[in-house]
Amino acid sequence: MGVFGIMKILALLLSYFLASLAEKQDLSGKMFTFPEESDTAHVILIPNLSKSLTAVTVCLRFFSDLTRAQSLFSFATPASSNGFLLYKQANGVYEIDKNDKFQLFRALGDYPNQWNSVCATWNSQTGIAQIWVNGKQSTRKGIGQGGDISGAPSIILGQEQDSYGGKFDKTQSFVGMLTDINMWDSVLPHPEIASYMNRVPKKTDGNVINWKSIDFTIKGYVIVENQMNA
Repeated sequence: MGVFGIMKILALLLSYFLASLAEKQDLSGKMFTFPEESDTAHVILIPNLSKSLTAVTVCLRFFSDLTRAQSLFSFATPASSNGFLLYKQANGVYEIDKNDKFQLFRALGDYPNQWNSVCATWNSQTGIAQIWVNGKQSTRKGIGQGGDISGAPSIILGQEQDSYGGKFDKTQSFVGMLTDINMWDSVLPHPEIASYMNRVPKKTDGNVINWKSIDFTIKGYVIVENQMNA
């Protein structure tokens, strides 16, 4: 890694430190609105804990009219721009990347111009990954059995990271609304995922990212608004 790369990582770590000094916000009843396609607008999420991950669950709700591919959740590390990526390839087709290995999950029922609930999971011990969309579960597929996701995380909404913390492509950008974003360092049990899908307040607060207690930084044209019937 060159001097520029090291400086970029140090700057990102400094931004995490400064953000950690800020007061966390409860975004219950709020949403991030990404009003237009761009290669600049994004939200940086600061995790509540930073450690090597041997399992992951990410849940969120999105509203968009795009039929093209778009990034829903981008988690990069210095070693991998796709440490854990949740990516919507097309209507009903989703992708999970773990350390640059990926699987596609098809025939999942999502709909344009309405709220869609999505959860993605991965477990290092088995390598098994799975996606739930609006209560419908995908087949279970293997992505990189063994190993973990390690290194200082760069977690970004609205863009897909082709390098650590940047190198965005507007044709992969998210346009629409995102809300109720949570991340865990474990595979959430199916009853808990079902509770999230059904909007039942149970144990649905993430311990890595918690929508009710979250640090974030907005870059570019992104608006925080009241949630629209999510």
